[in-house]
Amino acid sequence: MRRADRLFQIVQHLRGGRLVTARMLGEWLEVSERTVYRDIADLQSTGVPIDGEAGVGYIMRSGYDLPPLMFTRDEIVALVAGARMVRAFGGATMARSAEEALVKIGAVLPDSERDHISRTEIHAPLYVVSQADREAIDAIERAIDARQVLSLDYRDEAGRSSMRDVRPLGLWFWGKVWTLVAWCELRGDFRAFRIDRIAELDPAGRAFKPERGKQLADFYRAMEMQQGGGPDRTRRPSVDAAGA
Repeated sequence: MRRADRLFQIVQHLRGGRLVTARMLGEWLEVSERTVYRDIADLQSTGVPIDGEAGVGYIMRSGYDLPPLMFTRDEIVALVAGARMVRAFGGATMARSAEEALVKIGAVLPDSERDHISRTEIHAPLYVVSQADREAIDAIERAIDARQVLSLDYRDEAGRSSMRDVRPLGLWFWGKVWTLVAWCELRGDFRAFRIDRIAELDPAGRAFKPERGKQLADFYRAMEMQQGGGPDRTRRPSVDAAGA
């Protein structure tokens, strides 16, 4: 959980004028009591009216509320459109999270702005990406975040297979096709893999550390040199073929 999310959750747990201990908060948020003490101190320093002390418990005085989020109409349209496109084209976890984010935003928007969410007439088809690809996207995104090596059974356009371990670096969406950009340990170079050509994907059971020459920034530099132009990260990387 991100620290900002954790601070928000602490405020939510303290609502209602009840006494809550650091141990209770730590169990709910799955962090140590020491972390809770630091978070409480940070919230108090920003003016959140929390009373109490370590070893006793904490209580928030009544009357405090988080300030409402202020979005322009165009920002609301952008958020709704983005969430609906993620629902259609993203991973299953991404899609659920996008919907939940819209619910949370709607809950704290002023009444005058809340109706813009339901009135935004920008839509995307409900079923575009296959369930298998959705699951692969979610698994790859988690592996990127955790820096976990993945083992791929990858098929080229003709169906030829190759097995390889890769360090996942980023996901790109090209309108109809998702690709994984990774450092391929088999080839000792960067490769881009179409998600819909990954027949099987499993954790390799080991993590990787960022190494010079094998990171996303190095991939961008290699692409710039290959293209012979300035820094343009929108250019599509070449897709790896099995055996290449």
